[in-house]
Amino acid sequence: MKQGKSIIQLALELERQRQARKDFIADTRSLQVKTKDGWSQLSIKMDKLEESFWLNEVAHKQLAERLQIPQKYYHKMRFEYPSLLDENINAWLGKNPERRMIRTLDGHARAFLSDRYRRLDNLELADAVIPIIKEMKGAEIVSCDITETHMYIKVINKKLKAEVAVNDVVQAGIVISNSEVGLGSLKVEPLIYRLVCKNGMIVKDYAQKRYHVGKQVESEEPAYEIYSDETLQADDRAFFLKVQDTVRCAVDEAKFMLTVERLQAAKTDFTGSDPIKTVELLADQYVLYQNERGSILRHFLMNGDSSRYGLINAVTRASQDIEDYNRATQLERLGGELLALPVKLFTPVKVIPAIERNVSNIIPRDIPKLTTGA
Repeated sequence: MKQGKSIIQLALELERQRQARKDFIADTRSLQVKTKDGWSQLSIKMDKLEESFWLNEVAHKQLAERLQIPQKYYHKMRFEYPSLLDENINAWLGKNPERRMIRTLDGHARAFLSDRYRRLDNLELADAVIPIIKEMKGAEIVSCDITETHMYIKVINKKLKAEVAVNDVVQAGIVISNSEVGLGSLKVEPLIYRLVCKNGMIVKDYAQKRYHVGKQVESEEPAYEIYSDETLQADDRAFFLKVQDTVRCAVDEAKFMLTVERLQAAKTDFTGSDPIKTVELLADQYVLYQNERGSILRHFLMNGDSSRYGLINAVTRASQDIEDYNRATQLERLGGELLALPVKLFTPVKVIPAIERNVSNIIPRDIPKLTTGA
């Protein structure tokens, strides 16, 4: 499993971000974008002042989507004709006025969202779930991190374990994740932790999700900042109480044993006699990059297990080689996706239809290429 920050480092960073962030509700007519030397800046005009923030990649993409500017054309204007991009953005912001939420951090606009977006933030989530994890007997936080787009807390329960095969022990666990910038719901997902290689596989089934949808903010001001003391109203406190209950019930023995049985069945599901062909097929269907293909193939060959179980372990082991924590977690989810395929259907001939139905949910095709660590 990919290692990130310690829980103390995570807590300190969450507190720092709480102090550094600013959130605004703004009429799009009060917004203006100007690009200089390849960097785009979003200005928010309020009654008595104006604040400006550099647009990050997420905000750029969300802005393009909301204004219905095709991503390829947006990208071309951004790097080849930035003044035309500014003209397009500003014209459409004024042409179709609406109220949007702009989330900022460290001088950057990090998200361009609906004014109905509900701020289920990382600090409140951590404050709600970490005490519950500490109360759980045998529970241990084995990995956590906060990236530009997500927070992750990965927990195992040392008391709930089983053998997939002789001396091949797995433990039950959960992954708690959240995005403050509109790139996913708050999730509590089952985790399988393999002791022999410290791999983590996120199980596709049994996940619990909470969506960032709330009430529309009412105000007649063209633009204004939302302050922190507005984040925890009574309904938000009730929401996080429900999240606590979800975490308490997430490590379920019956569901864990069902997953172990599926892993045992995957050991008898032969992927074919050509491991290179198998990994090529997997990589083509799930849009894996060259460095990721090489890492998966290396671990697949080293394991000497050509079953679906062996391939799953190669994928989840390869996640430890990925430098980016988000991408590493996606590979852990890919392991769970491979487990969810029907038994006896994972062969070079029959795998394509089964995979194609789910490819869009695993690794989006527009994720930038990442480099691996050592």
